[in-house]
Amino acid sequence: MDRPQPYRAVGDRTIENAHSQRCRSPDGGAMMKLEGALYPWRFRVVVGLLVSLVLAICWRIVDLQVIDHTFLKEQGDARSLRHIPIPAHRGLITDRNGEPLAVSTPVTTLWANPREMQQDKSKWPMLAAAMGQDLKALTERLDSQATKEFIYLVRGLTPEQGQSVLDLKVPGVYGIEEFRRFYPAGDVTAHMVGFTDLDDHGREGVELAYDDWLAGVPGKRQVIKDRRGRLIKDVQVTKNAKAGKTLALSIDLRLQYLATRELRNAIVENEAKAGSLVIMDVKTGEVLAMVNQPTYNPNNRRTMVPAAMRNRAIIDVFEPGSTMKPISMTAALDSGRWKPTDKVEVYPGTLQIGKYTIRDVTKTEGPVLDLTGILINSSNVGMSKVAFDVGGESIFRAMQRVGFGQYTGLGFPGERVGNLPNYREWRKAETATLSYGYGLSVTALQLVHAYGALANNGRIVPLTILKSDAAPTAVQAIPEATAKTLQGMLQQVIEDPRGVYRARVPSYHVGGKSGTARKTSIGTKGYAENSYRSLFAGFGPMSNPRYAIVVVIDEPSKGGYYGGLVSAPVFSKVMSGTLRLMNVSPDNLAPEQVNTAPAVVKGGRG
Repeated sequence: MDRPQPYRAVGDRTIENAHSQRCRSPDGGAMMKLEGALYPWRFRVVVGLLVSLVLAICWRIVDLQVIDHTFLKEQGDARSLRHIPIPAHRGLITDRNGEPLAVSTPVTTLWANPREMQQDKSKWPMLAAAMGQDLKALTERLDSQATKEFIYLVRGLTPEQGQSVLDLKVPGVYGIEEFRRFYPAGDVTAHMVGFTDLDDHGREGVELAYDDWLAGVPGKRQVIKDRRGRLIKDVQVTKNAKAGKTLALSIDLRLQYLATRELRNAIVENEAKAGSLVIMDVKTGEVLAMVNQPTYNPNNRRTMVPAAMRNRAIIDVFEPGSTMKPISMTAALDSGRWKPTDKVEVYPGTLQIGKYTIRDVTKTEGPVLDLTGILINSSNVGMSKVAFDVGGESIFRAMQRVGFGQYTGLGFPGERVGNLPNYREWRKAETATLSYGYGLSVTALQLVHAYGALANNGRIVPLTILKSDAAPTAVQAIPEATAKTLQGMLQQVIEDPRGVYRARVPSYHVGGKSGTARKTSIGTKGYAENSYRSLFAGFGPMSNPRYAIVVVIDEPSKGGYYGGLVSAPVFSKVMSGTLRLMNVSPDNLAPEQVNTAPAVVKGGRG
């Protein structure tokens, strides 16, 4: 069935055909332009925007490449260009003969970026093993500082050890080149040389006293690094590192080894608590050796204990006991009222001063002693009576002139000045006790300085720990005639049959004086029971005194405590070795019965 078609009139068909023909006529394009021309502003806006965009891009290119090129390059470099320090090693420390005492060696320090390391923990076990650290402890440390970007992992590795860790390529682990001090003589020179901290700054001894001289000036290196801090390119050195200056000390390493050996043996043999020994050149003021026991190894900081780090020769103060009698005796001889042969009554070996009783430890052969005999017998009674005659001020001045109660000028860290009470405060009892070494305090360094003046014909020279070629400025602290008289008296103290024979030195004439001082009781004004310091101070050879030595043994507990018994043998051995090592010709070749000192091989280190 046909679908019905809609009705369409003939006229409508005619109109439709005519319209379609008109649209297909050649004038159709013009009609389209006319329609676009009805909105000209749209076209212009679009074209303008396109042109502006092109111009802006061109301007930006010019701006970046020409106008702001320098600024932008600097900004870019600031984000990738870095200045890293070039470490400068500290100056070399040597003894007087050029033997190295402190040298700087290259080391590697490992640091980490904990934040970066958190990204990969799989290599942490290998890292801990390579560094010799506990994995659990390392993990806890890194996790607890996970937000930080810099921590030290380990410092002071050898370059080989450091590179073996870096070869693991653990993300966030990096290395820095540094220097670390090494001390070839170890514990033998520890108290003199001292040590540095992890940042290579002096902390003790010469390392601290001359830190500015020894410290180098770091340089700068310009490098390019990526955002992870890894080195991409080494650009240039902008500032060269400047090494520290060399420092030559006055000490002779051979004598330092000799003194260390003999002092250590004495500490062990006498079961003593501690000890000190100082050797000085009386002509130049140079300290040739300074040793203490106990000591420490500056190359192994883990074993350090505070007691062992004390430089007792300059820090510990003590009453010098009878070693002070020769100084007091200079006041008597200098007064013109006394001669070495003048006699003093010492019977019955005690002297009462008010409520105080002064006693002699050693019984004398007779009721009187001359001044030399007072020194040989170490008579407190005799010395006190001489002091009463001379007066406290004269004794005080004599002590003051040789440096007691004053700094030595050595410039050593921690040096103590001791205590010399003003003579105006001395009563009769103080005049007596101070004359034989009680009531004042000194250091071993001060004591050897004073004996150096006696040995140098009364001339005192400034002490120094640096090697010196220039002649020092000397001050006549004691009249030369008085000093020479005392030298002869002190020689008799050792060589007289009643003297300190244990201090004798084979083939040489030497002089000196022993001392024994009770130690004060801590927290009280009295003295401790059975607690003593044993001392000996002397010099030689007597034909031309050149070297002074002081030995201090603290709290010997086996076989006695007198200075002539404990410290005198140490003096003998060290003086014997010193004179031989320094090629001093013997001045006493006549055979005599002496305690033989062990031979020291020339050129050895004791």
